[in-house]
Amino acid sequence: MSWLARFIYFKILGWKVVGNTNMSMDTVKKAVIIVVPHTSWHDFFIGVLLRSAINLKTNFVGKKELFVFPIGWIFRALGGAPIDRHTKENKVQAIAKLFEDRDEFRMAMAPEGTRKKVEEWRTGFYYIAKVAKVPIFMFTLDFGKKENKISEPFYPTDDKEADFKFMKDFFKDAIGKVLEYT
Repeated sequence: MSWLARFIYFKILGWKVVGNTNMSMDTVKKAVIIVVPHTSWHDFFIGVLLRSAINLKTNFVGKKELFVFPIGWIFRALGGAPIDRHTKENKVQAIAKLFEDRDEFRMAMAPEGTRKKVEEWRTGFYYIAKVAKVPIFMFTLDFGKKENKISEPFYPTDDKEADFKFMKDFFKDAIGKVLEYT
């Protein structure tokens, strides 16, 4: 399937991968991957094609109600991990435990938390990376340039404000599918 994903991603759709293109995810088995800007349902398909095209196993979390037969089987096959959002358990701790319990877990998520334009990102991904002691990789979804730019691994510090400025600067020129939500 990887060859088909590469054909669709590179040849048919005309996308490219730039930045940390020779990253060895064989050595980074655990990471938080943030993808920005998230403005359309098309982002999911570009992400699935990208991960297949570059042979990058990624995961995501979703509410446990999504993981029932038969759709749950598909979500698990795509790397999904169920989370119970109705317990009193701290969600950051629960997701950090997924990192602890698995040999390989690269969680992809959109820090905007929605496809609409937002002024501030949600912070859960940041605290998950800190608690799990894993790096953050940044991937752009730049529909203007038709490219996914990949960052070097970034480890959160104790200066949240500086860290968020650094991360947002990485995405500053990326244009989403829906321009007004970028």
